[in-house]
Amino acid sequence: MKILIIGCGYVGLPLGQALARAGHEVHGVRRTDFTAENITPHPFDITTPNALDALPRDFDWIINTVSSARGDAEVHRAVFVDGTKNLLDWLGDSSARVLFTSSTSVYPQIDGEWVDETSPAKPEGGTAQNLAQAEELFLNAPQAATVLRVAGIYGLERGYLFRQFLKGKAVLTEGGARWMNMIHRDDVVSAILAAMKIEPSIYNVADDEPVTQHEFFKWLAQRLSKPMPPDGEQVSRKRVATSKRVRNAKLKAAGWLLQFPTFREGYEALLREE
Repeated sequence: MKILIIGCGYVGLPLGQALARAGHEVHGVRRTDFTAENITPHPFDITTPNALDALPRDFDWIINTVSSARGDAEVHRAVFVDGTKNLLDWLGDSSARVLFTSSTSVYPQIDGEWVDETSPAKPEGGTAQNLAQAEELFLNAPQAATVLRVAGIYGLERGYLFRQFLKGKAVLTEGGARWMNMIHRDDVVSAILAAMKIEPSIYNVADDEPVTQHEFFKWLAQRLSKPMPPDGEQVSRKRVATSKRVRNAKLKAAGWLLQFPTFREGYEALLREE
């Protein structure tokens, strides 16, 4: 197959390499010049209207794994809303299948309840509103669209709370009671590969065990023989803080297998690797 990856970065690059190893023709789009083995690079900015016009339109798959590169709220909206509109305008009535990596942040629940793909996903503030709008654009497009709602990604050089803990800057907010959902980068890649083989739909991509902030730091403290973080206030972030437990049963039932079923296996591997 001929596959175009929009956002050939932390997830898109290893995904492209995996697809190339499987024998597919892979093209990648990123804002800046890049080189990657077996991936044809295209340095375009999808927030610019008509930026994709130089590309052929005969792709079998369009996979959108863009990020806002930690930009502000305006940049985030430009990437996920304006960029999605530009991408779909370019696609027109193409028969390509599309896949969009969204986020579990679209679930606004704050009481620790379990959520699945049928749960309300209407965020009331923060950048999650942009992701919800992008999801709607893809799902209403002429193409068959799959939306993956991805939990907090960690892996090499990623994992915000883990990095804060290592630097001695982590704090327990509200006693550490907030529920968190995580996923290793390698399992995000395998989830995309699995989703490409099944019916287009919305699927959650999270590991098997949501964890409270307190329990996560407790495990790290014991594993690394470090003290628990002190109580403190959360530093202002773009996302509205939520607290929910995300079910991954739908994608697992369709054949997705996790390499790191919980954060423990994932961070053990990460600690060994780093």
